[in-house]
Amino acid sequence: MKNIITEINKKTQRYIPHTLETRIAAVKTYRNNNSISFVCRRYKISKASLMRWNKKYDGTRESLVDKSHKPKSKHPNSHTEQELTSIRNLIKRNPNISMIELYAKLKFNKGYNRHPCSLFRILRKLGFFKDVSKKVSSYNPKPYNTPENIGEKWQLDVKYVPKKCYSGSEPDKFYQYTIIDEASRERFIYPFKEQSSYSTVQFVRMAISYFGYKPKIIQTDNGVEFTHFKDTKRIHPFDALCDQLGIKHQLIRPRTPRHNGKVERSHRNDNERFYKTLSFYSYDDLISQMKKYLYRSNRLPMQSLNWLSPIEKRRELQRS
Repeated sequence: MKNIITEINKKTQRYIPHTLETRIAAVKTYRNNNSISFVCRRYKISKASLMRWNKKYDGTRESLVDKSHKPKSKHPNSHTEQELTSIRNLIKRNPNISMIELYAKLKFNKGYNRHPCSLFRILRKLGFFKDVSKKVSSYNPKPYNTPENIGEKWQLDVKYVPKKCYSGSEPDKFYQYTIIDEASRERFIYPFKEQSSYSTVQFVRMAISYFGYKPKIIQTDNGVEFTHFKDTKRIHPFDALCDQLGIKHQLIRPRTPRHNGKVERSHRNDNERFYKTLSFYSYDDLISQMKKYLYRSNRLPMQSLNWLSPIEKRRELQRS
């Protein structure tokens, strides 16, 4: 049975109470000559609660509604009316005053001898110095011009191969390099034992051989395997390769992986379709299994391609 609680109760109550329907049903079940233990087990309530409800219930719903738990008299150590008036007047005359400044004025000018935490609590209770929740503006994606011809732009990225997939005896780490053609969504993936500029250069050469053409632009993030972390006169090996092949190396904005969204999305698909059930015992075994998965993944239909597979989309673009 769902608990129906008002918004006020959600903010003030420390526990989720039993609903009114549960209380009425428990009392009626008990009054129908059922044992106390049976009623408590059925409605998951205590004996004390059942006895209290049974004593209060007079046949109306209102009799079982919780009454206010607010004290009828003030606590002897609570703020006096004179202190509250002094606080309100000071804030009214100094609307931008900080809590420490307010405490100092009250202490030295009004004889206020309470703890600062006590002042803070009463200020929050009176509605002052409340946390203003900052409204986070939602991200509105800007229109992105996806190339209409193959070879216009590739996206390149690296991901870790999950450790749980490796069942070998010798500890080792593996990295999946991924490159995707934005127009056809066709991918090339290959595992390496190190995430370095050397692996990047080797992988791009392998990708050009796999696709049969070189792109005009390769887009990457700002990882050290793709570019230097700081401004330097040294030329990164990947940039040197791009200059040699006549390819433009384009970097995305730092800490903005959505700008490389196509390859990032493909990595999420890899986790669901490949790494979720993968188990390999060696580097060669990983290469073999990844090669089979690459063949299969490039032949799966995609909604973004109007339910064509990347291979079919490439053939369509080549014919046009």
